[in-house]
Amino acid sequence: MLSIDVIVPQSNPRHWQNVAIERLKAEGHDVAVLHQPGSESWPTAANAAFAFEQRLFRRRRPNLGAPLREIQARHASRPAALRLDLAGNAALSDVPTVGFLFDGSPSDLAAAKAVAAARLPVIEAVLDGKTVVGRARPMVDKRESAALGTEDVLARAITLVVSVARAFAEGRLSRGERMPEASGPDQAKAKQFANAYLGAALPRLGREVIRRARYRHAHWRVGYRFTDAPGVAETGRLGTGWSVLPDPGDHFYADPFPFEWQGGSYLFVEDYPHATGKAVISVVAFDADGVPSRPRVALEEPHHLSYPQVFERDGVIWMLPEASASGKLTLYRASDFPDGWAAETVLVEGEISDATLLEHGGLLWLFATDRDGYGSTSDMLVVFSAPALAGPWKPHPTNPILIDHRMARPGGAFVRAQNGRVFLPVQDGTLGYGGGLGLSELFELDQRTVKLSAPRPIDTEGDWPYPKIHTLNRSGRLEVIDGIAAVLKRSGNK
Repeated sequence: MLSIDVIVPQSNPRHWQNVAIERLKAEGHDVAVLHQPGSESWPTAANAAFAFEQRLFRRRRPNLGAPLREIQARHASRPAALRLDLAGNAALSDVPTVGFLFDGSPSDLAAAKAVAAARLPVIEAVLDGKTVVGRARPMVDKRESAALGTEDVLARAITLVVSVARAFAEGRLSRGERMPEASGPDQAKAKQFANAYLGAALPRLGREVIRRARYRHAHWRVGYRFTDAPGVAETGRLGTGWSVLPDPGDHFYADPFPFEWQGGSYLFVEDYPHATGKAVISVVAFDADGVPSRPRVALEEPHHLSYPQVFERDGVIWMLPEASASGKLTLYRASDFPDGWAAETVLVEGEISDATLLEHGGLLWLFATDRDGYGSTSDMLVVFSAPALAGPWKPHPTNPILIDHRMARPGGAFVRAQNGRVFLPVQDGTLGYGGGLGLSELFELDQRTVKLSAPRPIDTEGDWPYPKIHTLNRSGRLEVIDGIAAVLKRSGNK
């Protein structure tokens, strides 16, 4: 592959920088590690805050923002073809040099400051201080925690480092807009982090502790309606006519996927008991009047299951549920529809979430997110293709397609409009997980390129009482959504 010089701080480097180096080596690159003196160290307040939150949340694995005594220097066997500046202050040279900016700052402390202040930082990869060649908009899952939230950001810094090196090696490094001239001194200073942490992060953490003492951490509810009219995907609005699938309060239903079979309407959902914290897949049958039956378990595994995409192909009914906790994406065949399912084959290995199937251009495609070892499951879009459902499934050569909390994670099956246009419901994590849903149009898809439009947000005005939605699906007349509700721990159905 490449001979790469990775430049790290001589003193007080961070764990994420070491992980990035190991990932580059695992990709086959010849990696030299160079020390850069004079790099800005994180303040004592940041180190203390992170250590406190690590203990509070009982995290044993070192945080990606944790300080290291040093990263050992290492010489390469040949001259470098690329330099990656992880220290933030390396001088330019004749060798192409990619630096990384966190909210416009070369200091990774800026990521911690942004998260503490309840902002979502952007990471940019900049070639020779002039041109943006990569960008990441990380998702922050644990927004009540500055330490865990910063880890989500630094996880995607690692992903961006590795993907930029891969693109450079393959001669496909994109050249984006030119960087503007620096407008002033770096703002990622020690006092600013302390102010953000004490003024915003600690009060936010306290409010979340109080909220979780009274309310369920998350409680989703499923909405359904039968309609002959154009649906949400066509109108861009939720509108009216929604009914709530009843739940007993001690567990919730989410990720609804409808399916029509032999004149009947069925609804498959993630069924999450709060007591166990491990979801199963349940099925609801509707009678001729559109009245739902009580949900019953259709599929259970030792690991968590969700996103039960059910479809028919080659005369067989299949289910492709999300099972990232197992480290595998497993395809199931209906042995006794709708209650009996048997594992058929593993399509993809890894922490793959919400894989969504599409037939296009003579191939089958899967759009999904990949956790990539650390961080969120909701911000890194990957695509796979295969000639047949059983595979072999191959990753797209430009994976990750994008790193963007606004549109990386699918939120339902692809929608084919009457005019032939294809749309994908995508989750928008700007306001947090389940904060909203949009529709992205598929502009281009082949073995070289994947191109989606910026999502068009779904207007939640109407009679659905839970506007923070993250799934949209339709089969025939049955249209379904879900939304997160505030449910007291002893509230039952209230």
